Amino acid sequence: MSHLITDAATFAADAIDGFVAANKRYARRVDGGVVRSTVMPEGQVALVVGGGSGHYPAFAGVVGPGLAAGAVCGNIFASPATGQVYRVAKAVERGAGILLSYGNYAGDRLQFGQAEERLRGEGYDVRTVAVTDDIASAPAAERERRRGIAGDLTVFKVAGAAAEAGMNLDEVERLAILANDRTRSIGVAFSGCTIPGAESPLFTVEPGTMAIGLGIHGEPGLEDVPAPTARGLAEILASRLLAELPDGVEQAAGSRAVVLLNGLGTFKYEELFTVFGAVSAELEAAGVDILDSECGELVTSLDMSGVSLTLLWVTDELAELWAAPADSAAFRKGAITAMIDENISSVADATATRVLESATPAQQAAATAALRLLRVTHDTIIDNAEEFGRIDAIAGDGDHGIGMSRGVVGALAAGERVVSEGGGVVRLLAESGEAWSEHGGGTSGALWGMALASAGTSLAASGAADENSDDTIAAASGAAAIAAAVAAGLVGMQRLGKAEVGDKTLIDAYAPFAAKLTSGVAAGNTLADAWVAAAAVSQAAASATAELKPGLGRARTHVARSLGHPDAGAISFARIVMAVGDALQAH
Repeated sequence: MSHLITDAATFAADAIDGFVAANKRYARRVDGGVVRSTVMPEGQVALVVGGGSGHYPAFAGVVGPGLAAGAVCGNIFASPATGQVYRVAKAVERGAGILLSYGNYAGDRLQFGQAEERLRGEGYDVRTVAVTDDIASAPAAERERRRGIAGDLTVFKVAGAAAEAGMNLDEVERLAILANDRTRSIGVAFSGCTIPGAESPLFTVEPGTMAIGLGIHGEPGLEDVPAPTARGLAEILASRLLAELPDGVEQAAGSRAVVLLNGLGTFKYEELFTVFGAVSAELEAAGVDILDSECGELVTSLDMSGVSLTLLWVTDELAELWAAPADSAAFRKGAITAMIDENISSVADATATRVLESATPAQQAAATAALRLLRVTHDTIIDNAEEFGRIDAIAGDGDHGIGMSRGVVGALAAGERVVSEGGGVVRLLAESGEAWSEHGGGTSGALWGMALASAGTSLAASGAADENSDDTIAAASGAAAIAAAVAAGLVGMQRLGKAEVGDKTLIDAYAPFAAKLTSGVAAGNTLADAWVAAAAVSQAAASATAELKPGLGRARTHVARSLGHPDAGAISFARIVMAVGDALQAH
């Protein structure tokens, strides 16, 4: 991505720190992202936006009066963790409720959704509007499955203006939904983007061609066409958006629209202007009344060479809110006066301090044994991260190896802390799961975190960890209890992620593994033997996902690319349980 030598593990955090240092009049750092540095009055709805890093000006660049109160910033192309969302939202809540808004991606839905539940549990009124503007990612009849791309800005601007005007949460939510319903986008790319630390782009485009329907996380386009002229590109973009008018817009002629032409990273301003001139001509020829326009980098994708066109078909109230004053580091409109908030401070996790109960020798022995297996999991993921990323890049965004690595590094550090403090296996699984979700982010972070936490809950309920003091996990917890905990992890994953066998996800490898492990233990096999046999079944099932069509996740829009290639999540799961099986037999 750059000529600079950067640390991929800290790149996103370093970038946010630098952004805040350069924009103190607009934003301040909190644990999980940034919040506005200006005074936000009590009784104002808090708009919290966010997603993965790598999309600047989204999301930190739109924090300020008339826009977002705070932005949650995940790792590169990875959704923020639940704890990050929770902490940023707590930092800006002013007694009138919270609206969470983000692009409609599986990981963001999981992590923001869990944060919403957590905040609601503490008595806060929280609503969510996921942006679904990308017409290439699903047909019109399935708009709820579409991705959010540059249309994020129209929803954020409308919701932010409504909140700044003092409207209540019901109204802010209604207007955000209305803006989303009346926003459509389409994007193209001439080259892929490269994640910091990677040696090659997530996808490539043949010279002389252009990919239509790309995703902003490096997902490849849906079709390749010869590279057009500026006028040809404008015709493609405009015609596709004009072919799908939102409800309430009878015809393009005579309707008003806000037009956004967005550069995705290395498609620079002079090129954008040539395209915008042609887009403007296309829309005017169709009779569209262009109310306002933005031409520049609005929602990028690192160093991708590409462009997207967004149309917000306005009503009178949407037009007024779009034109309302706003002042942020990357987006300004009109004039707005706001005082710097001298009292704002960084917000740490507001969870209650844990009361650490003493663990019995058996519980501590089980924790020590579980930590050994967590180290095996860590080493397996780190050793295979590059391969996991390559598999994921075929039809996804290529960050599976990076996300899994971050998650397991955090989980292992948490597990080591628990053991050093004399904690038991249930606490180890709970805290390691939370850390995996927090550090990994994205879909895989949320799912693996849930699996570990659910397994710990199962062990706690069984009481098996209290029964023995042997230092092997098989004896300390009992093979049947371990099998039940594995099954509980599967249930937790499916409850959270909604995936079923056949959707081409890690569930296709996990479900047969859990079933085989349970039956093997029930038949009287040792935990090690039953685990190894189940791992072999899981490996075969993971390989077989090559023949499945993806039903969930980012690969869902790239069925043709996905066929013939296994799912990265299924492969990583199988690789992990195989390594754990070898460790159990060796020990």
